[in-house]
Order: sequence, then C-alpha cells, then structure tokens
Amino acid sequence: MTGENPEGTVLVVVDLQNDFCTGATAMARYGRDPAALDKAVAGCVRAVARARELGVEVVFVRFVGDPEHQGAGWRLRDRTLGKRPKCLEGSWGAGFHAVTPAPDERAFTKRACFDAFLAEGFEGHLAARGVRHLALAGLYADVCVDSTARTAFQKGFHVTLLTDCTTSLHLPYDDVQRFMRTVYGARTTTTDDPRAWTTPMSPTEEEPCARPPR
Repeated sequence: MTGENPEGTVLVVVDLQNDFCTGATAMARYGRDPAALDKAVAGCVRAVARARELGVEVVFVRFVGDPEHQGAGWRLRDRTLGKRPKCLEGSWGAGFHAVTPAPDERAFTKRACFDAFLAEGFEGHLAARGVRHLALAGLYADVCVDSTARTAFQKGFHVTLLTDCTTSLHLPYDDVQRFMRTVYGARTTTTDDPRAWTTPMSPTEEEPCARPPR
C-alpha cells in the first residue's frame, strides 16, 4: 500500500498470534477467564472488518521470541522466572490468529521486544503514509499495546485504545485504560463507535497548550 493516508489513521493490530490467543501456551500465561481473551480476539476480527469496509488502513504487528533475538536482560528474566520462548519463527504459535493481513496490508515483526516502533520499517511506514493517529487493538493492553501507545504518544501521535479488542495480562484492565487516558491522553472506545476511532482527535478534544504567565 503506497501513498498518503488521507485520514491520517491506521488500525494497528498487535500480536494477534496463536501463542498469545489460544492453546496451552496462551492459557498457561493468561490465567484469567478465557472468555475475556476470546472476546478481545473477536473484537479484533470485527475491527479489522470494519476498517477494511471504511477504507481505514490496517497494519499488523507480530512478535517472534527466538532466543537468538533476545537481549541479555530478556534471557536472564526468562531463566529467573522459568519462562519459555514464545512465537518461535516459523512455528504454529507465531502464526496469526483469527484474522490475517490482506495482500495489500503490511505486517511488521518485533524480534524479542514489546514496542511496535522497534519493528523494522514500522515508524517509516507511518511517516510515509502521513499517519498521525493510531487505533490500537490486540494483545496485551498492559504489555505490547501499552509499549506501543507510550512511544506513539511521545512521538506526537494521537492514540485510541479499542477496549473491546484487547485485554490485560498482569494488571487490572480498568486500571490500564485509566492509565492510558491519564498519561497518554488516549481515547478509549469500542469498535461499535467507528466515528471515534477512525479519525484523529478533533481540535475540541485536544487540551489547549498552557500559556506562560504574563
């Protein structure tokens, strides 16, 4: 897909992969009601379908966790906590779950890192497309989605979290949403309100810059 994005928005689907969504590896890590995970996956499927229908660009981000990509800190953490690598390149676990990129949609790979901006080509693609607003879906809200939202905010993007398209792994989900609203100025909405998540924030939604005292 080439050329500028006239609306300045992309839907970013983060780590919707088998090892995070289904099967023994996902269930061993998630440790909560599987229905919440299934709901997030179903929300992502709806959001992708709606974005395609409305002509909003969809970008997929995938994780691979092969040991050769891991830094020393990552390997130490895994040894200390007994974590096994997930989403090994070429494995079933690394495959997309429930929805896959269309032929004209881009997919970017994170190699043992959380933040989509660390995936080769991701930030350059946004710049080339004139993107200024990321609508975020996928897994998990308090890990890779949050890491991406944090960098996006610091780089000047507007951020929207699709709350029916993700869930949290470690922290209470309501707290994660509140944190994103407070720290990143994120909009939180659902797939059912496409007018809210398919466009950047309007000027009336933005806080005016503080003026220095006279």
